[in-house]
Amino acid sequence: MTIPASFSSRSRTPGVLRAHVAAVCCGLLLSGAAVATAAAAPADHAQAQPPAQVEGRGRGALLSAEKLYTLATRQAVAAELGAAGFEDDTVRHGVVAYRLVYRTVDPYGRPTTASGLVALPLHTAGRLRAVSFAHGTGSHKNDSPSMQRGAFVSAPVIAHAAAGAAGIAPDYLGMGKGPGLHPWMDIGSETTASLDMLRAARAFAPRTGHALEREVMVTGFSQGASAALGLGRALEAGADHWFRLGALAPVSGAYDFGGTWLSALLDGRLEPKSSVLYAAYTLVAFNRLHHVYDSPGEVFRAPYDSTVEALFDGAHTGKQLMRGTPDTLDELLTEHGRELLAHPTGPLAAALRTTGAVCTDWTPGAPIRLYMATGDEQAVTANTEHCWQALHKNGVDAPVVDLGAVEYHGSRHLGSNVAATSAIVRWFGELRQR
Repeated sequence: MTIPASFSSRSRTPGVLRAHVAAVCCGLLLSGAAVATAAAAPADHAQAQPPAQVEGRGRGALLSAEKLYTLATRQAVAAELGAAGFEDDTVRHGVVAYRLVYRTVDPYGRPTTASGLVALPLHTAGRLRAVSFAHGTGSHKNDSPSMQRGAFVSAPVIAHAAAGAAGIAPDYLGMGKGPGLHPWMDIGSETTASLDMLRAARAFAPRTGHALEREVMVTGFSQGASAALGLGRALEAGADHWFRLGALAPVSGAYDFGGTWLSALLDGRLEPKSSVLYAAYTLVAFNRLHHVYDSPGEVFRAPYDSTVEALFDGAHTGKQLMRGTPDTLDELLTEHGRELLAHPTGPLAAALRTTGAVCTDWTPGAPIRLYMATGDEQAVTANTEHCWQALHKNGVDAPVVDLGAVEYHGSRHLGSNVAATSAIVRWFGELRQR
């Protein structure tokens, strides 16, 4: 395996993202309540189930299960995927979708709860292979798979279920129906939330006439690419007595978060407004866990020092974040704030090393492919090069799948999730047939 030619030159940035994309998403999701939620408008109220009884008290214990909607035919699934801009070329079944609420732990190991989406193929019974999908960044609690339908964030889960698997997607801590704030890019809690979601799904599956197989196919997009690698690492380390890693397919991750990705953000290789939002989210989210600064004024310029932290409370939509932040990093960051991101020290440096270790500190034994888009304006492709090199150094064959200059609403980053979904569904299917 050789590094793709696209790695040899600086990632190309598409000209100008369409205005409506900039208003609705920061290159990822950040759409918030702008999209109708599954909770607000389930498609089949008559079939909604009452909350399930508590099935245990440990991690992964199922607290409730609610039917959200049924896509009774392949045509209905195709319409659902099409509404989100996804292809329907792998659809073989109708799909039924549920929201699970389950027990897990917070970044400090304390008990908490989280939610997630389970999508199952209709008119099937018996054993299903689980596919765990970790979604990209969102700012509002509703920017999560179990809270939106016919949307960018839930479509991959539906696509895997429509191909015959159990599609399983954690909302992450602090998202969906989970309490508190979301610990963004915290690999530890993304891993525990993902693993415990799998456990809750396994407990729930028998109610639908199914059982989950031991092998789990793991995928994820953007933020979720690192989360997927974290889950894969935990599964191969034996973190669960039942589940085992079957394959890994991360898409467009910021794998070298504290190096390649932050450097690209600071030197103008990301889309400018996205750089502002990501810089703000990085400082705010990491400060909540690792005490990066004493007061916002140390890192954010006025007037944003008095407003920016509140924007990332899970209740503000992407549009509100767009309106509430400046257009350039120079308007947002103090000299100290920029220096912290350029040359992290202390707790921030330690946290970034942990975040960036998803490709470097283990040797996957399961098949793995790294998916990317040429000219990604959010997760520059040097991140994928970094991950490929780290895995290659450890003796892992991890082919890079360059999806080309794919776009979704003017964004190649978003386009990579759309294009990769069908490709990954097919690859996982091929592995199952071996």
